[in-house]
Amino acid sequence: MSGSRQLSNLTERTNRAIAEVLSGRQHRFMTPLLFAGPAVIASIAYMDPGNFATNIQAGAGYGYTLLWVVVMANIIAMLFQALSAKLGIVTNKNLAEMCRDQFPYPVVWGMWVVSEIAAMATDLAEFLGGALALSLLFHLPLLVGMSITALITYVMLMVEKRGFRPLELMIGGLAVVIALCYLIEMFIAPVNWAAAGIGMVIPQMPDAQALTISVGIIGATVMPHAIYLHSGLTQNRSPAQNPAERRKLLSFSNIEVVIALSIAGLVNIAMVIMAASAFHAGHSDVAEIETAYHTLTPLLGIGAAGVFMLSLIASGISSSVVGTLAGQMIMQGFVGFYVPVWLRRLITMLPAFIVVSMGVNATDALVYSQVVLSLALPAPMIALVMFTRRRDIMGEFTNNKITVMLSVIGTVIIVTLNIILLLQVFGINIHGLG
Repeated sequence: MSGSRQLSNLTERTNRAIAEVLSGRQHRFMTPLLFAGPAVIASIAYMDPGNFATNIQAGAGYGYTLLWVVVMANIIAMLFQALSAKLGIVTNKNLAEMCRDQFPYPVVWGMWVVSEIAAMATDLAEFLGGALALSLLFHLPLLVGMSITALITYVMLMVEKRGFRPLELMIGGLAVVIALCYLIEMFIAPVNWAAAGIGMVIPQMPDAQALTISVGIIGATVMPHAIYLHSGLTQNRSPAQNPAERRKLLSFSNIEVVIALSIAGLVNIAMVIMAASAFHAGHSDVAEIETAYHTLTPLLGIGAAGVFMLSLIASGISSSVVGTLAGQMIMQGFVGFYVPVWLRRLITMLPAFIVVSMGVNATDALVYSQVVLSLALPAPMIALVMFTRRRDIMGEFTNNKITVMLSVIGTVIIVTLNIILLLQVFGINIHGLG
C-alpha cells in the first residue's frame, strides 16, 4: 500500500472508529484520542507569536507577578472554545454560517469584512513570527525567512486534501514541539517556584504599565479566528445521529478543550516564567523577540536561545496554517463561495511581505496586528453567547443559567479590557490608569 493511501485512510479509519463509539459498540481506554483534534488545532491560537511578545514583556518587567492574568485569560478561553465547539456539534453549522442565517444582510457583510481584516492581521503576526525565528536562528534575511515559512505552510495546507486526521496530527506534533521546548527551558532557567506559585494564584497589579501589559495578554488570548474556527472543525467532523450521540460528542469535546487549552495555558505560563527567570533581575527592559534571543545567549547559553527560537518557528508555522484555515472558513461561512487554498495563502501573506519591504519593525507589526484583532473580537464573542442561549437554535442543548452568566461576564471582561487597550494604544489617557 502506498504512503498516500495510508495517509488518506487515517481519516477513514478515524471516522469508522468514531461511529463505533457513538453507537455504543466500542469503548476503550484510548477512545478519547479518536475525538481529539479540533481543540488541539484551536489551541495553537493561544501559543502564537503574538503571545510570545506579551509574555516576554510581562516576565521581564514584572517577574512572576502577572502570572495570574495568564491563568484567568486561559479559563475564559476554555469557556468560549467549548461554546464554539458546542455550536458546531449541535447545529452542524459553524459560527460564520449561523451569523449569515440569523443576522440582517448589512450586519452579515459588516461582520465578514471585519472578520477578513482580522484574519489577515492574525496571519500577519503568525507569519512574521515564524519568519523572524528563521531569520535570527539561521542568519537569513527576513524576506528569505518569510519565503521559507510560506512554502512550509502551503505544503502543510495541501495535506488537508487527504482528510482531517493527517493535518490534525501534524499540527498536534508542532504543538508538542512548542510544549517540549518550554519544558526544556524550565530546566535551564533558574526558576523561583515559590514566587511563581504565588504569582499564579494571588492577583497583583503593581502599576499602570502592568495593567497595560495585562490587557495585552488577555486581549491577545481569546482570538476571533479561533472562535470561528472551532465551530467549523466540529460541525461535520463526527456527525451525530441523535441527541444521545450529541451528548457523547459534547462530553469528549469538553474533555479535549480542557486538556488542550490547559497545555496551551501551561506553555504561556512557562513563557512568562522563563522571561522572569532570565531577564527580570538585570534585563527588565527586554520587550522584543529579537532582544530576548540575543540576551538569552550570554545569560543561559546558546542552547536556551536555540530552543526558544525552535519553539517560535513551530508556533509561527502551525499558527499560520490555522490562521489560513480560519480565514477560509470565515469567507465560506459568511458569503458562501469557495476560495482555493493557494489563493487564500497568497492573499493573507502579501501584507506581511509589504510590511517587511516597507522596513516596519517586526515586533511593532505584531503589536499593530493585536490592535486590529481587538477591534474585531467583540462581534464573534457576542454572537456566540447569543446563539448558544437560544432554544430555537440549540434545542435541549441550550446553555444553562450558570453558563450564560459566566459567558456574559467573560464577554464583558474581554471587551472592556480590549477597549482599554485600544484607548491606550491610541494615546488616550484614562483617569486612574496613569
